[in-house]
Formats: sequence, C-alpha cells, structure tokens
Amino acid sequence: MAPDALSQVLRQLPKFNDPDLLVGFDTADDAAVYKINDTTALIETVDIFPPVVDDPFEYGQIAAANSLSDVYAMGGQPKLCMNVLGVPESMPTEVTGEILKGGYEKVKEAGAIICGGHTVHLSEPVYGLCVSGFVHPDHILPNSKAQDGDVLIVTKPIGTGILNNAIKADLLTKDTIKELTESMSMLNKYAAEQLDDFHVHACTDITGFGILGHVYEMAAGCHKRIRLDSTKIPFLPQTLEMAEMGVVPAGAYNNRQWIGGSVQFAETVPLSVQDALFDPQTSGGLIIAVPEDEGEKLLKRMKDTVPYAELIGTVFDGSCHQPVEVV
Repeated sequence: MAPDALSQVLRQLPKFNDPDLLVGFDTADDAAVYKINDTTALIETVDIFPPVVDDPFEYGQIAAANSLSDVYAMGGQPKLCMNVLGVPESMPTEVTGEILKGGYEKVKEAGAIICGGHTVHLSEPVYGLCVSGFVHPDHILPNSKAQDGDVLIVTKPIGTGILNNAIKADLLTKDTIKELTESMSMLNKYAAEQLDDFHVHACTDITGFGILGHVYEMAAGCHKRIRLDSTKIPFLPQTLEMAEMGVVPAGAYNNRQWIGGSVQFAETVPLSVQDALFDPQTSGGLIIAVPEDEGEKLLKRMKDTVPYAELIGTVFDGSCHQPVEVV
C-alpha cells in the first residue's frame, strides 16, 4: 500500500495495551518486539511480495532475505520461519519447489529454521516468510533513538526498484542484473554481525518507503534533523542512468507524495538522484546510527563482508517542517 493510505488505515485501528509489548506498529519500527523475561524478547515480522526476477530459485532467496531483514534491523537473531506462499493453480510444481528451495537456502544461511507455513491459490505468485527472532530487551535497536552528533552508515546500494522496472524493458546489462540480484539476495546478517562492539543508537532497514522514507521515520522518531550527502550514497550500476530516462516505478512517486514536503534538496542535487532516493527498495540494506567517533571504525570493520557500506549522513538538533536535508 502507498504510505499515505497505510497510515490512514492504521490510524483507525485500536491500540493494544500490554506492558510487555516493547515495540508495536505505532512507532513505524521494522518489527514487533514482546518481552518474555528479563533476558529474552521475541521479535515478530512478516513480509511477502511478487516476483522481482524471472528465476524462481533467486526469487525465493530474495523474498526470504527481505523477510529476515527486519529481525536484523531490530538487533536480533532470526530463529523460526513459516513460509507464506501464494501460487496460481497453473504453476508447475517444479517452479513452486524452486521458490521454496531458494527460501530454504537463505534461512539456512541465516542459521534459522523453516518449520511450516501456509499456501493459497492466487492469480500471481507471492512469497515470503513470517519470522520469529530473539533479542535481549536491553539490546533492541529501534529506528527512533538516533542522537545529536551521530553519523549514518548504509550497508547496501540503492536502486532496486528502478532497476527491476528497467529489467521489464530489457534495458540492463547482464553485469548489472547479476549485481542487482546479488544485492537483493544478500542477508543483512553480515552487517548486523559487526555491530556488537559499537554504541548503535538506532537502526532500520530500507524497503518499500525508499531510503528517504526510512530516514524520515528515523528523524521524526528521534525529533532530530538528518542531513544526507547524496554524493556518498552508493547506487547500483545504471540506476541513475535509468532514472534520467524516466524508468521510475510508481512507488517512488507515492513516496515523494508522502514525505516530499519533509525533504529539503540542495539545488545541486539532480532530479535523477532525487528519484532514486525515493525509490522503493526490495531487500535493501540497513541504516545504522552510531556516534561520530565510531563511524569510521565501524565502516572499516564492515568493508570485508559488506563492501558497499558507506558513511552517508549526520544527525543534528533542530526542529523543522523539513527534518531531512539532502545536499
């Protein structure tokens, strides 16, 4: 759903009151968190989407990586997964099997377990996971506690929505398609594993609201302003080329309509870059807020396993109707 429509729907729903519900849907966080005892909290998340690539095995991998991502974004470890699968009645069982095999491979790579699921017949395929994970209640990473002076690190390149749109028009090189697929299927596990020795104040993953949508939620949640350096943000190959050609998905325009008035762009930021920053991402990376004196150290730690990681922004005090600034 478009962000505006989703917000309108959620505002109509009653809120549950439970002292052990540490994170619910009212904070725009990545997953729900429920306290079990003083040392253990349960993380719950679910995600599904239709195919973004032709190969069913790769599709399964990407959908699973995307579903697992929310647990990593909350600072936890995934443990139990349930398949959520919809397929047309006419789909060959071999294709369905390949989708599930792709999902199983990623779940195994994450060190988690698939223990069941649910299937329905639909007009087009959809696949994803319901994921349960665990985290210490004191180690939850919300998206809303970035502090003045923090720096932001992003762990994957931007552009999956634009490039998936471009694939349909046969506009991408084989190398670009390979890099796109590898990025979407990469687990955020490898970035999350590097965080233990650092004072991470906030974290979120980049999905359908685009990098600007998720940065906006981070800024609004902590009542700070965030400045992004567009020249530091990594983009997948051909992303800006495709954006200049107008190959931009409808979701990017929905995101711009939702929070465009809350983002201040410098005059030097090209429209193609703006469009790419609103671009909805499939299985995107993490955005991590750490103190300034730890930013370069964390970036250096990540480079071996998360090669695209970059320091892209800063958090600072100041209330404004445009809490996100892009220079």
